[in-house]
Amino acid sequence: MTTPPPPPPSPTPGPNGPGSNGPVSNGPGYGFPQQPPAGGPGAQPVPGASGFGPPPGLPASPGIPTSPGLPGLSGTPPRSGGNLRRNAVWAFVGAVLASAGWTAAVMAVPGMVSTDSSPRSLGSYHLSDDFCATAKPTKLLQTYAVSDTSAPTHHTDRHPALDSMNCSMSLKRIGGNSDSEYVSVYLRADLHKAVNPAPELEANKELYRARGYQVTDISGVGEEAYFLYKDDGSDKYHSLYAELDIRDGGMTYYINYTASYTEGKGKPPSKDELRSALQSDGQDAIRAMRK
Repeated sequence: MTTPPPPPPSPTPGPNGPGSNGPVSNGPGYGFPQQPPAGGPGAQPVPGASGFGPPPGLPASPGIPTSPGLPGLSGTPPRSGGNLRRNAVWAFVGAVLASAGWTAAVMAVPGMVSTDSSPRSLGSYHLSDDFCATAKPTKLLQTYAVSDTSAPTHHTDRHPALDSMNCSMSLKRIGGNSDSEYVSVYLRADLHKAVNPAPELEANKELYRARGYQVTDISGVGEEAYFLYKDDGSDKYHSLYAELDIRDGGMTYYINYTASYTEGKGKPPSKDELRSALQSDGQDAIRAMRK
């Protein structure tokens, strides 16, 4: 156990200490040592008085003015604002020149600011009011006829960021039994004006692959294209799905074929036959969209 330190000696009461009638400025432990009152015996002018500025005897910081209306300490000349103004002017001129140079570079080489999300060119692709007529699947219609009980439907939508058109058809096999084979075809084209659709198309392909679809890349159709295929079902009942996806610049197109059939009563086209038919109809459709 240590011995406590002795208490500090009591300060001698001064003219402004406890018990006096004078004011107490900056009580014990706060502020700087007090100076005699201004105008009193032996008083000297104190720059930065009343708690402002550095303690008496310390020079002011370079370039920092003292209290308003009071001169700085001797030996510390005030810094001129001319250098600051000149620096600001040169900074502004530099920013203008840099901006002008970047603008010129972008105009000369637009690819400098192209990113994965930047919109792609649409070329001469355009909308039509009846996509069923524009993108008529003539190759498929050599095997199937449009259903008598369900007419094709189509829609065209316009938007500053995305134009879209689609067509839906119910088909029946020519010479076949409509009770044993049901076929539907859906076609859609989008003109992406605000984003690059390539990453989404690639993601779509990988999602189908993860769900067990057979994915085949197709060259020579647009900038990229692929064919999807899956035959699901038991020994007797089948659900068949085939799709062709195409991207060319900012245009995307797809046609999908869905069929349900009973084995022994219906025989849909083979995988290779469907791929050939959808590829032919897809190429005809994107060609018609550029006319």
